[in-house]
Amino acid sequence: MDSVEVPQYFFTCPISLQIMTDPVTTITGITYDRENIERWLLVDDHPMCPVTKQPLPRDSGLTPNHTLRRLIQAWCVVNASRGVERIPTPRAPVDGPGIRKLVHGLSVPRLQLDSLNLIAALARENESNRRCMLQYGVAGAMVDVINACTERKQMDRIDVALGVLHSLRVAPDDLKPIVAGDPRIIDSMTWILQHGAGDDRDVRSTAALVLKSVIEAADSRVLEQLKPDFFQAVLSLVRDPISQQGTKAALQVLLHAAAWGRNRIKIVEAGGVKEIVELELTAPDKRTTELNLGLLNQLCASADGRAELVGNAASIAIVSKRILRVSSLADDQGVRILSSLCRSVKEKARWVLRLHSAVWKDSPCLHAYLPSRYT
Repeated sequence: MDSVEVPQYFFTCPISLQIMTDPVTTITGITYDRENIERWLLVDDHPMCPVTKQPLPRDSGLTPNHTLRRLIQAWCVVNASRGVERIPTPRAPVDGPGIRKLVHGLSVPRLQLDSLNLIAALARENESNRRCMLQYGVAGAMVDVINACTERKQMDRIDVALGVLHSLRVAPDDLKPIVAGDPRIIDSMTWILQHGAGDDRDVRSTAALVLKSVIEAADSRVLEQLKPDFFQAVLSLVRDPISQQGTKAALQVLLHAAAWGRNRIKIVEAGGVKEIVELELTAPDKRTTELNLGLLNQLCASADGRAELVGNAASIAIVSKRILRVSSLADDQGVRILSSLCRSVKEKARWVLRLHSAVWKDSPCLHAYLPSRYT
């Protein structure tokens, strides 16, 4: 293959510079490989044609270039003896009626597993399929499957549904009505983390990423009702790191939930302070440290959190050590933590002084040093 000269200006994608397997033409008249231009349109905030620099609507139609594809396939056949592999004819992107049929199959017990596996296969193929699935309600259908299969403890189907839901990358605004309509997904994810995933680290990592999206989309009513076993399940991902992505997702879940005061107490009671300090002692990467300190700062807003932090032999030392060594965000969080602890000590000192003021107020030794409000 290295010795074969590829007709670059005809057969290669302007984005990847690789031979196109599914050439499509944009409204600007330039042909790209479908996967590359779809990814380009998805990632760029203000997409434009990579070649002409003309504006390119995100939902602009991509016309399959069948003639060019046949030419590429013919060229591959002619050069097969020189190590060139034939490019298969791409499958047509899925459409609305096809997706609706698959979603319906999820509600039929004998068709559910086949429908689920086919949806997963189509989701892996290209971005066009994933956008079509989002448009026709596959995200909500996956939540329904996860909830139903959790009740029946069908882990093989939960695994597939989690993978599809993660690959769809559902926007928070689109996920909000799904979570609000059926908040059982929180309990389902808790069960998956506690019992369902077992030793399968990939499943636990995917579950953590999906849970992060779910919690970010949940409204205050749902977040205020999070149960203690939910926090125990999430902290298990901190105690037993499964992947960098999974650990960060777990910390982001806790940080988001800690915005509500009751949840801070639940995190502390679940052993959150100890787990976070232990994680920080492993000298994690910059972003993980920022999340750790941010969460400790949130927990220090409660008296129980401050007490747990002071009671941990390594906490003050590790927080102090991170200041001026990680990032400006870590500096800010670290200083806030130490300030909360100092404020707590000052409040306790005032309480002691008030408690004994009746005895000490006439002491000639202390009278000159105590503020007038204590004497």
